[in-house]
Amino acid sequence: MHPISHLDAVPTEVLYEALRPITIPPSSKYARFTNWGGTFTCSPLAVFEPESESQCRLILELARREGKVVRAVGVGHSPSDLACTTGFMLRTTKLDRLLEVNVDKQYVVAEAGITLEALHVHLAKHDLAMMNVGSISDQTLGGIVTTATHGTGIKYGVISTNVMALTLLLADGSRVFCSRTERSDLFIASLCGLGSTGLILNVTLQVEPAFRLREVREMLTFHDSVRQLHSLIHGSQHVRLWWYPAADQVRVCSADRSVEPCKPVGSWFWDSLLAFHVTQFLLFISRYIPSLIIFVGRFAAWLASGYVVAIDTSHRIFNLECGLSQHTTEWAIPYENTHACLQDLHTWLRQEVDDPRGLRPHFPIEIRFSDSDDIWLSPSSGRTTCWIGIVQYRPYGFDVPYRKLFARFETILVQHGGRPHWAKAHGLRPDALRRLYPHFDDFVRVLREVDPRGTFRNEYVQRHIFGRQEKEFDGRVFKRYKASQRR
Repeated sequence: MHPISHLDAVPTEVLYEALRPITIPPSSKYARFTNWGGTFTCSPLAVFEPESESQCRLILELARREGKVVRAVGVGHSPSDLACTTGFMLRTTKLDRLLEVNVDKQYVVAEAGITLEALHVHLAKHDLAMMNVGSISDQTLGGIVTTATHGTGIKYGVISTNVMALTLLLADGSRVFCSRTERSDLFIASLCGLGSTGLILNVTLQVEPAFRLREVREMLTFHDSVRQLHSLIHGSQHVRLWWYPAADQVRVCSADRSVEPCKPVGSWFWDSLLAFHVTQFLLFISRYIPSLIIFVGRFAAWLASGYVVAIDTSHRIFNLECGLSQHTTEWAIPYENTHACLQDLHTWLRQEVDDPRGLRPHFPIEIRFSDSDDIWLSPSSGRTTCWIGIVQYRPYGFDVPYRKLFARFETILVQHGGRPHWAKAHGLRPDALRRLYPHFDDFVRVLREVDPRGTFRNEYVQRHIFGRQEKEFDGRVFKRYKASQRR
């Protein structure tokens, strides 16, 4: 029986009328969804922007009656069709309140729609901070939890490992609280649940006293960085590498907690004019003169080549400027395979760079690290992890070749035990994922228990988790440039 019994008696036309104030008009540009990178787009049957839990229940009740899928979406930063749907879209934009701050026990409770950028501001008022953050902070808290988004640090888990509890709205409209001690299977499944276990309402997040980071940035040759890899990664709390294949150099960024006064770095001339505007223009020209990409890669490496020490508030060091839209893919490999994998990638990319007709990778290849965890679908589940990500920028929004490059990159990562980042486009299906994730079937079991009708199963979930192969579930059905057969 449907648990929210008082809604059963509400006529459907009354539901529509109640939802009208939070329904995006079809004529609005927001009635169509396009992800941040401009690479995937969809036209949902309806787009709702609820402001309360009760309104979310109405949306689920309408979806139940009409047999529609409900897909929650935050800012749409995922570079895949993870957020796309032809059913109902629920934007969490206005579900963004901070509900509780406990300074003594160092945790906060926030609605899932709050962005990390807004959360940083709230935490700073209480002299608190997130323990680790990824490269950007414009994602929603719910979004980073449901995709096991990560920062970097060999002793730091994915951000979902800092979640202490969740409050969910299940497909039948029931409100449930889960944690490691209460409905633990649902909790573990939801920590990387791809939005398919239920609608995340609230997140209880462990935090720590506010801190500054001192980051040292220096350029090494590729071979020197690989030779020193273990000592570099274990020598600081948070280490990330930026590899510039055209220059055969790696920028090493090593950050540690510090009590030193802030010493921010950067300038408009270097960071905005040269690193962004000039680089974007050169990348645009290279769409017509592909050989120019090698020069642009070396130019970018030169811009990043100085020895720099920066000290700032933690999230300002963790975060990076990410202004150019892009195609990207990222895979997680066991840490012990890092050296061999990087050598294989280096051999391949040197061949491409040296070949006048070779593929032309953009830059940098970002390499980060995380500790192991026990989250069923986390790419770091059961193993200390090295994350390797590659990008192809879309200067001024124009498309670029990337598919052959990514396919060869992914082939090498798969050979080294790679698991794809869930928020990014990949081609793995249930049979392959089941081999990579020992608890894959446990995850599927929980989905069948809490959502037997598939209310939260959009095309992405049906394809990758349940193996649907029909045309409407194809991985390119929401591709913005489907007609383009980019090499």
